[in-house]
Amino acid sequence: MSASIRPDVPPSGTGCVECLESHGWWVHLRRCAQCGHIGCCDTSPARHATAHFRATGHPVIQSFEPGEDWFWNYDTNEVLDGPELAPARSRPEDQPTPGPAGAVPADWRSKIHR
Repeated sequence: MSASIRPDVPPSGTGCVECLESHGWWVHLRRCAQCGHIGCCDTSPARHATAHFRATGHPVIQSFEPGEDWFWNYDTNEVLDGPELAPARSRPEDQPTPGPAGAVPADWRSKIHR
């Protein structure tokens, strides 16, 4: 197994680390398969998962959405198969999308990247 995927490392939390610190919001969440950092997807205004890759060089993420288990490799721009990662495997199912609750503006659709 690649050093880019560490199945024993738990996620950093239940939401995007940087969005929660800055009172921001996200559309979907991504988990770094190497260190567990939770960041927001590229549709989200701040694109923190990709920023984490650029800052750390950790190339593999997994979706952190309920019912999704796909991996993505930023270096190769390919979907990958990967092992089951340490729990939790997704954001809480009662957490809204977009989220977090109370932080999403009413006009959020006009603020996302398509």
